[in-house]
Amino acid sequence: MNFDPVLLVLPLLIAMGIVCAAIVCIVAICRAHRTDTVAVLKALPELTAAFLRYRQGPRR
Repeated sequence: MNFDPVLLVLPLLIAMGIVCAAIVCIVAICRAHRTDTVAVLKALPELTAAFLRYRQGPRR
């Protein structure tokens, strides 16, 4: 059975992308001014709820 090398590397690339994005976000939060960080962290639940509503599709 032949395996395509791209299919073997693709999950690794996706995982690396998620790790890199998480590191960038953590560094940005650490470097931000305290008042900016608090505002961003307070807005996260509302942003998450908006993305979940968007993911479910339009309401009819």
